[in-house]
Amino acid sequence: MTYPGILNDLKQGRFAPLYFLYGEEAFYIDSLVKYIEQHALPEEAKSFNQAVLYGGETDMLSIIGEAKRYPMMADRVVVIVKEAQHLRHWDPLENYALNPQSTTVLVFAYKYKKPDKRKKVFKVLSNASVFFESVKVRDWQIADWISNHMQGKGYSATPKAVQLLAESLGTDLGRIDSELSKLQLVVQQGGMVDEHIIEEHIGISKDYNNFELTNALAHKDFEKAMRIQLYFASNPREHPLVLTLGLLYNFFSRLLIAAQATDKSERGLVKALRIPPYGLKEYQAALRHYNIKSLARVIGYLRECDMRSKGVGNAHVSDAELLRELLFKIVYQ
Repeated sequence: MTYPGILNDLKQGRFAPLYFLYGEEAFYIDSLVKYIEQHALPEEAKSFNQAVLYGGETDMLSIIGEAKRYPMMADRVVVIVKEAQHLRHWDPLENYALNPQSTTVLVFAYKYKKPDKRKKVFKVLSNASVFFESVKVRDWQIADWISNHMQGKGYSATPKAVQLLAESLGTDLGRIDSELSKLQLVVQQGGMVDEHIIEEHIGISKDYNNFELTNALAHKDFEKAMRIQLYFASNPREHPLVLTLGLLYNFFSRLLIAAQATDKSERGLVKALRIPPYGLKEYQAALRHYNIKSLARVIGYLRECDMRSKGVGNAHVSDAELLRELLFKIVYQ
């Protein structure tokens, strides 16, 4: 099942007797567990009928014992096993999974990894439970995820606002969701979020950020790039060099893919770069200033700067000076 499908069933009051939620992306697992924990039972019934256990502090026989209890003055018993990846002996669950207690909702939150599906117990679980894999969202999918997530919360955003969030918040969906929740306090349902709102309420500068830096380099605007570099130098904690280098490497490596693409139409580039159409304009502009050879040199400059920032062949140059030197090389190579 999919995350929206499971969540919709939960909101409709359709609780399955057994859930096995696993995968690298903790956000979806935590969201489903939180909803079950908050809504499967009324508040007054939780003290007798809800148990929250932790994989590192319990064992499977104890979990099954909790799951086989009958509810007291409630419709169901809820047993939630957090950090289930720390459980060792799963085999006892096999028989229970084949015939789970109909009045129990048993949830396993198995985060950051995948179970060994060669084991019989997990094969049984895949058929006998709500068996959901929470797949990590890749960096090139983040902008679309943010846009869709904001729509789900009842408002929309300009492409630049989405890109600002994507470039600044990374791929931690929990952090992104937390930051977007702040916007619900200031933006009315159906409203539009722009870069000014992002700057005021989340603290990401609309003019001095990595998104604007890549834009300046795409157009070989050295003056603008230097203004951003000076801002970064005065705010090193908010703009660490390692993050900037990662985002620049991502941009120029994609640009190298675009430069080598046989189909340079809008549709062809969107497919090759795996980006939303509104993000293509910057790459198209950059292609007028960089060819394959110059992009190969840029990738080399980025790798060299990364190594020097880690102390290789560099003992005295600060991160601010390294970035200034890098920007000069990229624009004036």
